Order: sequence, then C-alpha cells, then structure tokens
Amino acid sequence: ALAILLMWLSRDNFRAVFWFAVVPAVLSVLVLTAFVREPARHEGRRRATNPLSPREIRRLGVAYWSVTAVATLFTLARFSEAFLLLRAQSAGLSVALVPLVLVAMNVAYALSSYPAGAIADRMNKIDILIAGFVMLIAADVLLAIDGGWALAAGVVLWGLHMGFTQGLFASLVAETAPAELRGTGFGVFNMLGGVALVLASLMAGELWDRAGPAATFGVGAAITLASLGALLTLRLRRPGLGAAVAPPGQ
Repeated sequence: ALAILLMWLSRDNFRAVFWFAVVPAVLSVLVLTAFVREPARHEGRRRATNPLSPREIRRLGVAYWSVTAVATLFTLARFSEAFLLLRAQSAGLSVALVPLVLVAMNVAYALSSYPAGAIADRMNKIDILIAGFVMLIAADVLLAIDGGWALAAGVVLWGLHMGFTQGLFASLVAETAPAELRGTGFGVFNMLGGVALVLASLMAGELWDRAGPAATFGVGAAITLASLGALLTLRLRRPGLGAAVAPPGQ
C-alpha cells in the first residue's frame, strides 16, 4: 500500500520509491547489529573443523540431499515474482496499481504461513508441501489464462503456495541436517536455491520474449508437476520424514 502511495506521489518514479525503501533496509541492519546475539553453543556437540570439506558435506546425509534436490527442482518453477508484475501489466493494470499484485501476494503469504505451520505440527510436513505444490500448479494455470479474475486468483494462490512451502522446507532442512552442520546445511540449501532461481528467471524471461506469458506460466506448471512427482516419491520412500512430533506428555 505504501509503494502504491509513493508511486502516485512521485508520478511513477521507480527510482525515488527504491531510494525510499533503502531507509527501512538500513534500519533493519542496525537492529540486527545492535540487538541480535549468537546463541550459546551446546557443550559436548561435535565441532565441524571444515564444514565445506567433501567429508563433512557427505555427512549431511541422504535425507538432507533428497529434500534439497526436491526444493531446488521446485525453485526452477518459482521464477521471480517480477513476472507477476509483468503479467499484471500485460493484462492492462496501470503502472501505479501494479504494486497491488505484490500486496495481494504477500497478504496471502502472511495469512497462510501460520496456519500452514500449525497444521504441520499435527500432520506430516511433506503432505502440507504437496498441497503447496498443487497450489502453484493452479496459480500457473490461472496466470496463463487471460482475464482479470484469473490474474487475481492466480496471484492469491501464488502467495498461498509460498505460505505452504517456504517455512516447511526450512523446517525439513533443520530436521535432516546434523546439528553441528545445520548452518552449512542451510547455506548449501539456499545457495542451490539461489542458483535455481536465477536459472528459472532467465528461462522465464526468454520464454516470455519468445512465446508470451501463457507459455511461461505453462512451463512453470510443468516443472512444478515434475517436482511434485519427486516429492511424492520422497514421501513414499521415507514415510517418517517430516512426521509430526508429539508434544511433551503425549
């Protein structure tokens, strides 16, 4: 909402809006530096002398690498949200109102994250991820269709899929990586996800220029379907992975 107001006040001056966004970014870094402290390390825990050595990387285990492989494949279907903005513009939404797309997506993301996490405390996390994958397939199909209703529904589903997948993938990384290599596990996971996101966005950009939005989101749906197949295979082969943990006393 603030971005829309700033776009209107600055007469669609993107540069001014981004300069304004620098202020909260700087404040966030200051808060992180001044108030966030590293938690104490547990005594007796094995210390990884060289976390990035081949020997330590192998210790991350098959379960960790299986989760990371599925997430990386899935990220190839999750190209940059900038393509949602391009889709809104191609559907005729004015430049000043285009940020509404990200507002709607992030509201759906925020509202779905807590319920998805709460459900995952009582169900297998993989099952919740499956629902998230299906949501992204539906979002891609809707975004490939012309029409304002399809755009709105597709954007909301895109946000919902993020609420049902992002936190749960992080939870699975924490579950499968050894405690002394958890930081390395998250680092490798995010590195591969970042590379996949860049490749996905390059592919989407090329498809958009050559074949248009319908083909771009159609390919996204196909890749998501392939990653859903990989996730279902992981669910069958490792039924205990992501299982809900009973609260103390139960």
